[in-house]
Amino acid sequence: MKLMHSIKLTVFSYEHENSDEILEAFLKFFPFSLEENKIKPVKRNATGFGDSRIEIFEVILTKTSLANEFLDFILAKLDDVQKGTVINQAESRLDENLDFFIRFDKDSWVKNEKLELTDSGKCFHLKMSVAAFPSRRDAALKIIKEIFSK
Repeated sequence: MKLMHSIKLTVFSYEHENSDEILEAFLKFFPFSLEENKIKPVKRNATGFGDSRIEIFEVILTKTSLANEFLDFILAKLDDVQKGTVINQAESRLDENLDFFIRFDKDSWVKNEKLELTDSGKCFHLKMSVAAFPSRRDAALKIIKEIFSK
């Protein structure tokens, strides 16, 4: 069943961080081979404050089976309290385009492979485009609540 039109995961690697370590942790989010599925992680360079170097890693999943497998992986890594937090904050995490946003603490994942919700900027950004039919906010919220109630 199609739950999401697309899922985009992004992380910024700052100049003072080990970008190889960040990329390695980033790739551990995917419980399948990106290469075998012909998905190439995108790497972009940006400039931050004071001309600091930033590398941005991004993967977009559009294939339903991969998006669902990714969601199952994320759900297995979240505890019931975190899932409840996502459900309780669903209204504020869903925008007018029916894109749903979650941030995971970067240090917690890089060091311990533990997903922790965060509101800070030092994170892995997850953007999920909810496949709600009809394309309405209430339908999207229902899907989100069903997903995170598993």
